[in-house]
Amino acid sequence: MAMMFCPKCHSIMVPQRNDKGEEVLVCTKCGYTKDIKGGTIIKENAEEKEMVVIEGDEGILPKTKVECPKCGNDEAYWRLEQTRSADEPETRIYRCTKCGHTWREY
Repeated sequence: MAMMFCPKCHSIMVPQRNDKGEEVLVCTKCGYTKDIKGGTIIKENAEEKEMVVIEGDEGILPKTKVECPKCGNDEAYWRLEQTRSADEPETRIYRCTKCGHTWREY
């Protein structure tokens, strides 16, 4: 099913269940409702974010000389992640080679 727009105010319509438990499209702005008959609804949550978890394979990450704020060790693994919008710089994430403490630098 293609994205639907409200015929009254032209805002986006999202799938919801009505009080009878039926799938309907509802306008996010004016509340206009349209029945869905025989269509397929694909829902995506725009707030879900992918997270990279790296455990046990630190040996594949590069190392750098930086002081760990927890134990004072002078070496850490590092990686870059885009944690904010695309027009913002990447975040450098460090993990101490001695104690495993993780911290970030913007």
